[in-house]
Amino acid sequence: MISHPAGSPATRPVAELMANDDYCQAALVEAVDGLRTRFPDASAAVAFTRPQKTIGFAVAAVAAVAAVLWPLPTAATVVSLMTVVYILAMTDRLLLFRRGLVNGAIAVTDERARAIDDDALPTYTVLVPAYGEPEVIGDLIAHMRALEYPQEKIQVLLLLEADDTPTIEAARSMGEDPIVTVVLVPPAEPRTKPKACNYGMAFATGEIITIYDAEDEPDPLQLRRVAAAFEDADDDVVCVQGKLSFHNATDNLLTRWFTADYGIWFGTLLPGIMASRSPIPLGGTSNHFRRTLLDEIGAWDPHNVTEDADLGIRIAARGYRTEVIDSVTIEEANVDGINWIRQRSRWYKGYMQTWLVHMRHPLQLWRTLGAVQVYRFTMLLAGTPLIACVNMAFWLILVIWISGEPTAIAALFPGPVYYLALISLVIGNSAMIYMNIVAIREERRPELFWSALIVPFYWVLMSIAAIKGMWQLITSPSYWEKTVHGLTSSSTKNDEAADPDGAASAAP
Repeated sequence: MISHPAGSPATRPVAELMANDDYCQAALVEAVDGLRTRFPDASAAVAFTRPQKTIGFAVAAVAAVAAVLWPLPTAATVVSLMTVVYILAMTDRLLLFRRGLVNGAIAVTDERARAIDDDALPTYTVLVPAYGEPEVIGDLIAHMRALEYPQEKIQVLLLLEADDTPTIEAARSMGEDPIVTVVLVPPAEPRTKPKACNYGMAFATGEIITIYDAEDEPDPLQLRRVAAAFEDADDDVVCVQGKLSFHNATDNLLTRWFTADYGIWFGTLLPGIMASRSPIPLGGTSNHFRRTLLDEIGAWDPHNVTEDADLGIRIAARGYRTEVIDSVTIEEANVDGINWIRQRSRWYKGYMQTWLVHMRHPLQLWRTLGAVQVYRFTMLLAGTPLIACVNMAFWLILVIWISGEPTAIAALFPGPVYYLALISLVIGNSAMIYMNIVAIREERRPELFWSALIVPFYWVLMSIAAIKGMWQLITSPSYWEKTVHGLTSSSTKNDEAADPDGAASAAP
């Protein structure tokens, strides 16, 4: 078992285990090195394998020589290749979007969720990693208490770094709680959320494990809905992903764009990926796992900065499936542009990191997932950050072209490539704006309509974040940039977040 130095699940009281130094030290070793030891090829501890470095240097060398000897043909070739990638990515994204609209997430009604007898419900462990967030501890405990689940069957582990004195003091000032237990994670590199979750698993008792961020407000019935979804699902379904949305959608233009962005991803694209039976890159919260699955495949990779996206791919690579459920968790949208870029650059870096890890054995992945699924995995995990980076160069080409259409720019788009680029520019961008408008309609957020019309400015921020993330992939691949919470100016949460039809039920 990957998660427990003394067996799975934990069989002694958490306080007793935490007082056992040998047990805690063994748990820390497992948290840091468990995946790397048991499944070394699945770990991002090594960012680039030797073959990947060799291929990367060879491609860079060939490109550099070609750029010096034949600058214009080389540039035209790169532009042509990226134009084709744009078209392929756009087509696949629209296909997933349509499938998501048609099929939707799995709906579990309140009646169905409450119909399960308490005695038949599985035991649950909720992992809540937090660092430097003393201001949200009170709300966190209130949200955990609001979950409609038998108290004797739920365990909430608040995972705090042992040297995070302000957050520890804030948690202890709330007094003892019957379901919330503070677990202190010993300082050790890497200082990441997945390492904390792995450590928490050594104290977990639940048959189902889920993660919430400290500022999350989940649908009170979410655990019951997930239990019902697992009960109704096929045996190969080992994970259920909830939706995410924001309570401060209208704080500023950035939060409006961010909300529509999440609406597309969780409302249509993830259900579309589910319907196509392709690997689902999980979100960082509100994903619910069968405990046996985490023990089998090694839980989270502490060196991967999008650990849940990686875990979602590993689930698919083992022949298991993830379902998306229509139950929403409310959290806080980034209101600060710099803070948003820090967060989004980490996501882009982690996506590429995950793609590199799983492409270490491409033929094996091909045999396991199939050609279409590997193609889609590549478009989502590698294509998303790559296209966001290249966008900046294409926008510069567009500006120069509009300024005077110099002959050199025209030569970059030979023959049919020009028309493909025109399709990508006009139809592709229009389609992306259309997806934003449909997403806010599905989320019942009419107040976001005008911001959806100027969403290309949001893409500029995405490009900046992607370039930063790709640079960090080379210089500091496992560095975790902390997202600061508690910056919202909202004094109340949007009433529409409680919509029972799933627009945002209590929600790249």
